[in-house]
Amino acid sequence: MRNEMSLQFSALSQNESFARVTVAAFIAQLDPTMDELTEIKTVVSEAVTNAIIHGYENDPNGIVYITVIIEDNFIDMTIKDAGVGIVDVEEARQPLFTTKPELERSGMGFTIMENFMDEVEVLTQPGRGTEVRLRKHLQSSRKMLCN
Repeated sequence: MRNEMSLQFSALSQNESFARVTVAAFIAQLDPTMDELTEIKTVVSEAVTNAIIHGYENDPNGIVYITVIIEDNFIDMTIKDAGVGIVDVEEARQPLFTTKPELERSGMGFTIMENFMDEVEVLTQPGRGTEVRLRKHLQSSRKMLCN
């Protein structure tokens, strides 16, 4: 069975925790392990923070969009913005790369996403925004489906 949630909110840093908690509440129906839940919350935080800080460059008029689809034991998330886009995705995905060193950014956002998710796809167009597609297979759901 497929279940879908969509969310949009202003690109304000204080909304990052709202996004993280909302996604966690939605996927809770799958009874994820604490590790799975923590990983997904972390990934949402990283992607939303990237959209706010890098995509909109802290422009509060921007909107961040999140879609989460649960189907079988998979979670598919899309986090997107209509901000400045990424000029060089391969460079942006390199560990420790950041365009905002003055903000003490670690440059590990995409690396964290890639470590915690099964699939990460970044679609971007300079001047038009970025869409990050994330997919994760939940081990806990497999246990639930076997019962």
